[in-house]
Amino acid sequence: MSILAKMDAAMTAKDEAAMNEIFHDDYKFTMHASGKVMRKADVIKWAMSGDINKDKIRVLFENDEIGVEHSFVTFNDSNTEAVMAVYKYQDGKVVSLETGATKIPK
Repeated sequence: MSILAKMDAAMTAKDEAAMNEIFHDDYKFTMHASGKVMRKADVIKWAMSGDINKDKIRVLFENDEIGVEHSFVTFNDSNTEAVMAVYKYQDGKVVSLETGATKIPK
């Protein structure tokens, strides 16, 4: 199973132990729109909250260094975004994520 498939399965199942294994200890998620950077514990806590609901996930490219994915993400506040995500891997784990997101009108 690919790293992205494992990550998406762990997030969907809210499997905290699996997320701890998939995300590198140096993990950081950079949100360019806000400039906010989240670390491993922050992202796992957010995922466990049920606020991240991904749909129509398409892996566009993946090898042992990088993964590129597109999905539609709906949040608990009912906002939906089309999200292009670029994941970098290190030691077989996700070490960073950068996204570009477009809000989808309701």
